[in-house]
Amino acid sequence: MGFLTHRVERNEIQPGDHIYTWRAVFAYSHHGIFVGGSKVVHFTPRHDGLNGMENSSTEATMNSDLIMSLPSSCPTFPDCGFRQPNSGVVLSCLDCFLGNGSLYLFEYGVMPSVFLAKLRGGTCTIAECDPSETVIHRAMHLLQNGFGNYDVFQNNCEDFALYCKTGLLTLDRLGVGRSGQASSVIGAPLAALLSSPLKLLMPSPVGMATVTAGMYCMSRYATDIGVRSDVIKVAVEDLTVNLGLASSEEEEVVGKGNSSELIVI
Repeated sequence: MGFLTHRVERNEIQPGDHIYTWRAVFAYSHHGIFVGGSKVVHFTPRHDGLNGMENSSTEATMNSDLIMSLPSSCPTFPDCGFRQPNSGVVLSCLDCFLGNGSLYLFEYGVMPSVFLAKLRGGTCTIAECDPSETVIHRAMHLLQNGFGNYDVFQNNCEDFALYCKTGLLTLDRLGVGRSGQASSVIGAPLAALLSSPLKLLMPSPVGMATVTAGMYCMSRYATDIGVRSDVIKVAVEDLTVNLGLASSEEEEVVGKGNSSELIVI
């Protein structure tokens, strides 16, 4: 795996790896956890009914592509496409997960300088990952219990894979999730907006481009789970409470039983 690309061959990945593939001509990437045996657990929008979505047109475009990537029938693996009712967490074979795309490996524990040098978000993080056995346990538990509602900016496929690898959740539900892709999408226009007043002081196009690029990189860095202060480690068995899937009565019981831990967000 090189500095400019995270592309790998199939024989290079190991169970517990966070993998991804690019969709829609590199417009965005789809992420999952390789659990071994040519199987991947990943998170998609629910596709009950026609599409099962109540999203904006932008989300619908991305989500429909993800939904179409799900196998209707796999000739190789009978259990490919397995998911629990009303859940977006899916077990797919590696071929169906990739579709016609190439295989890429998400990188953990990178140096800040390497992270800032990446042009695209959603390829690496400064955060360290947990052991492979723990990662696979989380992925398989979520396959049976779900990962809440899919949201492009707050709870997407990359957020799912990042949680499986690190066990980290963000405290701020109204902000951007753990996803580097979402940070990039929001960070680019934000950097352009913040740098606009500097045009009066810096008329050079090259100088403005440099400042804007710097602000973009710093906005990505500030939202990475490896440096954020609004993240907590949550056991996968307690995740339903943190995703708001448990009733208020259940949350109260769990809160009393774990008074020393911050569980309810």
